[in-house]
This record gives sequence, structure tokens and C-alpha cells, in this order.
Amino acid sequence: MNEEFINALTEIEKEKGISKEIIFEALESALVSSYKKNYGTSQNVIVQMDRETGDIRLFSAKDIVEEVMDPQMEISIEQAKEIDPTYEVGDVYNKEIHPKNFGRIAAQTAKQVVMQRIKDAQREVVYDEYVEREREIITGTVQRVSNNNVYVDLGKTEAILPYSEQIKNERYEQGDRYKMLILEVKKSTKGPQIILTRSHPDLVKRLFELEIPEVTEGIVEIYSISREAGSRTKIAVFSKDEEVDPLGACVGYKGQRVNAIVEELNNEKIDIVIYEKDIAKFISNSLSPSKVEKVFINEAENSALAIVPDYQLSLAIGKEGQNVRLAAKLTGWKIDIKSAEQFEAYLDENNITEEELAEKWSRSSEVADEKEVNLENGETSDSDMAMEEKEDSAFEEESENSPVEETTSFDEATANDSDSQEI
Repeated sequence: MNEEFINALTEIEKEKGISKEIIFEALESALVSSYKKNYGTSQNVIVQMDRETGDIRLFSAKDIVEEVMDPQMEISIEQAKEIDPTYEVGDVYNKEIHPKNFGRIAAQTAKQVVMQRIKDAQREVVYDEYVEREREIITGTVQRVSNNNVYVDLGKTEAILPYSEQIKNERYEQGDRYKMLILEVKKSTKGPQIILTRSHPDLVKRLFELEIPEVTEGIVEIYSISREAGSRTKIAVFSKDEEVDPLGACVGYKGQRVNAIVEELNNEKIDIVIYEKDIAKFISNSLSPSKVEKVFINEAENSALAIVPDYQLSLAIGKEGQNVRLAAKLTGWKIDIKSAEQFEAYLDENNITEEELAEKWSRSSEVADEKEVNLENGETSDSDMAMEEKEDSAFEEESENSPVEETTSFDEATANDSDSQEI
């Protein structure tokens, strides 16, 4: 080891970000193993490397004992005191040794250790950098496509965009650049594995934070997102400043802000709606772009009935039920939709008025709240239990004897795993 070696380690430290001390420690450990392997000894060997010059010193560590049982591992107190009178039983005597050809062994070992340590350290650096960036946006270049998986060059390392995380019908060609979300960073035997996504709802959220200053600054906040990647997204926003219109801030002048996000998502449609604390208003907004005349809320069942104009029924439901499905996922409520004509027929069939329907649902919510309080207090009446058993029995009988009735009803569960948002 010499000055050139120390200079090389200094360059590695600057370029790779790997501390020289880490390499020195690894070398010392590797040289101990090399010595034992090449010289067939079981001695306690200590290797010390000078951090300034690179010089190596080799010591055989021996315990100082009263009676020597293993000469390779122990030395008597009498012999130790001949070397240094201050030695006591229990101390360790380090005897320097000078094996032949150890310089050549050290050089070979040093090369192998440095190369391996560089690889290991680079992997750790990459892992530490990207694991802290999970759920952040990153721009990458498509390197290759294999078995429907897209391999993306991030500059310092390669990441993978699995088929399940790709946008439907989006084509990935070599050299194309995309904004993606770092979904997960995992350690593997071949180094860190970085999983990217283009279909996750958080990608839309990060794009809004990137493109819209009011969202970045926290003036406009995103309440919830529902998305069917490649098709449509709904996003609910609200403003913490009364003077800032959340819808206008997100859309931008002539739609410039939201259009930039739409283009990045391969022209995926985006519906931006205003979040309201009043759940009826929020559900009404969530069914945009259709108009909603009335919304009846049943808090007991976490469901709602939305009434829309006859000519807007198909728009409210959306193609293959997409609009109402996304609205249900956005609000977290089950949503039934009826046209005005269907609603009138429903009232006539049940011989009930709008006011009576609203009151009935309100009462059921109050009863549910009362039961919940009783359950929290450990109070369950015999009559309640009997009624529940009677209702369960009636329901089972009706299920067996009645045909399945089709309804225009969607809730969060029907959305399956399709996380999407629309503007």
C-alpha cells in the first residue's frame, strides 16, 4: 500500500460518495481472513492500516494467562513480563508478525474488496436516496420493454414500470420521457428495486401539486381522488382562503394548468369538483358534469338517492356506470340515481311523499345512532335482538323467493381497485 492507493481512495470518496473509513475497515477485515486462509492459522490476527500512508501492520493477539493451554492463542505471564513488566494476567499481548509475500496477498485482496465495497456502497446510496422519495414524482426515460414490463432509466439507476401500473392503451417506446410516481423501493440481492407507477391516484395528486401553485402552497387542498387510469379521474378540492376559487385555481387561465396535467396523462379526462361538508351538496357536485335536482341522504346506511333530469340520466350514470362509480368512490357513499320520472313512479308505488321519504330516512339515521350509543354502553334489549332475528329471517325468505332486481346503484366497493380521478 502506498500514497497512490490513498489518492485513489480519495477520488473514490469524491466521485462515489463512499467514505474512505468504510473501505479501510473492509480491507482490514478482508486481510485478516486472507492471512488465516493462506497461512492456515487459527491465531487471533489483527490488521492495522495507516490512514495517511496506507502502510499495513499485522499482529498476533495472545491472551496473557497463568498456564498456557494453546500457544497460538495464549502466552504465559512470565514471558509477557519479560517483554513488558507492566503486563498482568488477563491482558492481551499483540505481537507483530511479518509473513512472507503478504504484500502480494494484500494487494490482491485490496482490489477485490475495494471493487465489492464500491458496488455495495453505491447500492446503499441509491437505496437511501430513493426510499426517501417514495410517493414522489420522478421523470425517467424508457430504456427497454420486456415481457410487458417497462424498464426506465432514472440517471443513477434503472427502475421498473410493471404492466399492472401502466396506463391502459399507453405505448412506451425507447427514448420516451414520462413523469412517474415512485411507488415502492425494495432491497434485493442485485441492489435496490425501484417500482414505478403511472396508474396510481397519487400521481394525479402530485401533478396537481407540481402544476398548481395554490395546491403547492396549501391554499387549495385535495380532499379525495378517484381514478380509472387512462380513462377518467375525479378530484375533489376545497379552498382554505375564501378569496381563492379552488376550481378556477386548478383549471387555470383558459384551462392551461389542468390541460398540462391531462396531456401528461395521455389525455385522460379529469373532473374537478368542489368538496362540501354538506354531504348532499358534495354528492351532487361529485356527479358532475350532470345536473342534480335533489339528493336524499340515508346516514344509517351511508347511502344517497340522487334525482337528475330525465335527459341527464345517462350522463349522470356515465358509460358503463363510470361516472356514478367514480362519484361513489370519491365521496365514500353508496349512490342510487333515478330520473325525475323514475322518482315520481317510485313515490307513487310506495305511496309516499318527498317529505315523508326524507323524514323516514332521517328517523332511520337517528335510530341507528341510538343503537350505536347503546352498543357502546353495552346495552342491547331483548326486543331489539328479537326484531333483528325476525328481520334476518324475513330477509332470507325473501332472498330465496324473490328474483334479483337490477338497480342503478354504486358504492365504493363496486369501484373495485380502480383508483381514479377526473377533472
